[in-house]
Amino acid sequence: MTVELRHLRAFLVIAEEGNITRAATRLRLGQPALSRTLRRLEDHLGVRLVDRSTHHLELTAEGRTFRDKAAVALAAVETALDPRGLTSWPLRLGHSWAALGDHTITLLRRWDEAHPDIPLELLRIDDRTAGLTQGKVDAALLRGEVTAPGLRTEPLGSEKRVVVMASDSPLAALPQVGLTDLTAHRIALNTVSGTTTMDLWPPTAQPLATLEVTNTDEWLMAIAAGRAVGISTTATPGNHTHPALVFRPLADAPDVPLVLARREGPGHPALPDLIALTHEILATG
Repeated sequence: MTVELRHLRAFLVIAEEGNITRAATRLRLGQPALSRTLRRLEDHLGVRLVDRSTHHLELTAEGRTFRDKAAVALAAVETALDPRGLTSWPLRLGHSWAALGDHTITLLRRWDEAHPDIPLELLRIDDRTAGLTQGKVDAALLRGEVTAPGLRTEPLGSEKRVVVMASDSPLAALPQVGLTDLTAHRIALNTVSGTTTMDLWPPTAQPLATLEVTNTDEWLMAIAAGRAVGISTTATPGNHTHPALVFRPLADAPDVPLVLARREGPGHPALPDLIALTHEILATG
């Protein structure tokens, strides 16, 4: 079997839908034909990409790895075939919620001055790697531990944590907040791109409850409405100001690492310039 782009697209739709029937409908194919495509792709690779033992289709570990690689490959082909890229090749920088914090505007302005022929596109993508493993961006500003395979990370420093609360929260009267102050409150957790987990507290002093959300906007609204409090970093206040929100330092939690990540192998030729400029801006403050 010769693997073609249509086979990669078909598998990515299967992975996204989690169901062969829905994937076939979306692709306007018959279900038997799509099932045969999946089997042939598995035979070609010599591994099982899909676990068929459960009612809901689940990807195997190999399937998840292949999904990410297929997404990157398709994105690279689409970028290469985009006629706009023949006159200008944008450098796409992803982030999940805070970009470079207070230095974001400086980065964009200085890049435009130094590289007027290479647009720097800043893209917020609600994803653990801000679209990097899916090939949606060339580099990403990520916080916390980066565990996705096939990525190179450039350490940029670390950020202190802050507690985010509604302006009428009783915690707002405190000059700073400790982890024990939060145990009587519900904690908003961004389960897709957040850096806070319940591991931040000792097992014997866990918060009252959690409120799970899947993106930054839901997280902010839940906190502003007084439904929960959140924990973020010092990069958040400058990017997500709101009259209903108050930020206080979190006194007794470790800092959060900040890195600039990119995929292994050849990438955008301007990536070294982006890394150098980012270090320069952070160094001069």
